[in-house]
Amino acid sequence: MADTSTPARARRRTNRTRAFAIAAGGALVVGGLGYTLASWTDTEWVFGGNGSGGAGVGTSGFEVQQNVTAPFTAAGFTSDETNPGQALRFTVDALALSPGTAAYAPVALRTTADSVAGDVALRAAVPAVGVTVTDADDALWGALHVRVATATSTTAACDATAFATPANVIADGPLGTTAASAPQRLAAAGASTQRYCFEVSLPASPTLPPGVPLDALQGRTAAPAWQFAAESD
Repeated sequence: MADTSTPARARRRTNRTRAFAIAAGGALVVGGLGYTLASWTDTEWVFGGNGSGGAGVGTSGFEVQQNVTAPFTAAGFTSDETNPGQALRFTVDALALSPGTAAYAPVALRTTADSVAGDVALRAAVPAVGVTVTDADDALWGALHVRVATATSTTAACDATAFATPANVIADGPLGTTAASAPQRLAAAGASTQRYCFEVSLPASPTLPPGVPLDALQGRTAAPAWQFAAESD
């Protein structure tokens, strides 16, 4: 009679070894038809913090303020971001222009205390929203001339003398089409103040619509609004 105990014992040892290997590897028996290896899983998370449990990532701020009242004290700066904005304080003869005369008004810009730096560019004038004028055919609007000069001095006057240095003149032309030739720099945190002087004049020989005489401009009014378009670094 043949001895079958040795092969049987060998099969049992082989099966136990296989079962142990499967268990050690995290094996999963599926329906008796085979097995699929499984693994332990784990996750780790981190976040951008400030070292004290708070947020550590954020954005900078950019905010420009204006002041239309010389000598531009700190208390006079404010923000007004929609047309028509604050009223420039033109000299008293602004509503009594005659051919060859001009009126002047100052404004200053700076960034706020918590703002980054940037550049600011003056756009061409557009009609002020919500302001009633008497210029139905825009003849006065088309006849007016604008110049804008820059200054950094706190004592700079806003009158004809502001335009004595050509390099300071950043705009010079018809009211409705003349923008600044270059932007101006505004330092961060209000560290610099950029001053402007606006001159609006009625030339002695202005451009007029065909058939409109110079005398037809008498008693008219216009309300130009200017945008300073600012962009941060």
